[in-house]
Amino acid sequence: MAIVGRVAQIWRYAVKSMGGERLARATIGPRGVVGDRGWALRDETAGELRGAKKLPELLRCSARYLDEPTDNTIPAAEMRLPDGSRVRTDDPSAAARLSALVRRPVTLWPLQPATATEHYRRAVPDNPDMVAELRQIFGRTDDEPLPDLSVFPPEVMQYTSPLGTHFDAFPLHLLTTASQAAMAAQLPEARFDVRRFRPNLLVEPLGGATGLVEHAWCGRIVRLGSARITIEVPCVRCVMPTLPQADLPHDPRVLRTVVRHAAQNLGVYATVATAGTVAVGDPVEVM
Repeated sequence: MAIVGRVAQIWRYAVKSMGGERLARATIGPRGVVGDRGWALRDETAGELRGAKKLPELLRCSARYLDEPTDNTIPAAEMRLPDGSRVRTDDPSAAARLSALVRRPVTLWPLQPATATEHYRRAVPDNPDMVAELRQIFGRTDDEPLPDLSVFPPEVMQYTSPLGTHFDAFPLHLLTTASQAAMAAQLPEARFDVRRFRPNLLVEPLGGATGLVEHAWCGRIVRLGSARITIEVPCVRCVMPTLPQADLPHDPRVLRTVVRHAAQNLGVYATVATAGTVAVGDPVEVM
C-alpha cells in the first residue's frame, strides 16, 4: 500500500452533460458520488436519453442541487442556461426552455429504477453507417482509430447507460493533474482545463509524479477518505472535450492530442468497492 496523492477537487454533475458543482466533501455510494447525473434529458425525436455528444448546447448550461441528494432520493436541481436565466428541473416550463435551446423536443427525467428498461433503451442510431456514427460520437477523424468498445460494460450496447444510472459506462471517473500536465506539455497553446474532462475526482500526485500515472492503477483498489474504489479501465475520450463551454472555446486539438499522445485515453473509470465519504485534501492510497 502506498499514498500516491491527495484529492484536489471533487465534482458532481446534477444534470447529465451540464456543468457541474465543486464540492468540499462528498458521499460515495454504490452509484458513485451520490446524486451524480441524477437528471438527464430524453430526446423525444430520437426516442432515447441523450447528452452533449448529440446535444452539445447542454455543455453551455450548468446545474446544482438545491437540497442534498441521497442514495434513494434525487431532489430538484437548478439549471443555469446560457443566457444567464435559471430554471428548476421540476419547473413545468423547463422542458420547453431546454427544447428551444437544443432545437429539438426534449424532456427531463430523474433517475429511474433499473427495472425501467424502456427508459434506458437505446434507439436506432442517427446514421445507418455505424462507423460514421461512432466517428461522430467519439470525434475521430478518418485517419484515427476508433476506440476498443469491448472495454465498456456489455449492457451499454443495448442501453444508453448501465441500468439504474445515467452514466455513460462506469459510476466514477478519476483524473490526475499529472495527466492534465502531460497533455498540456504536448500542446501548450490549448487549454486542458479539468472542466473539459468532467471527472468526479481530480487527484494531485505526490513526489513529482509525471505522465499518465492513474493508468497504472487499473485493476487496483484505491482508498480515498473512508471510501474504496476499484480502478477498472482507462477512460476513452469522446468528442465532448472539444466542445465549447463557459469560457472554454471549441478546440478539436484537445482530442487530437489525447488520441495521438495518450492512446485515446485520459483518466480512468472506477467502480465502488466500499461506500464512504471523501473530502478535498484526503490522501489517495493505492492498495
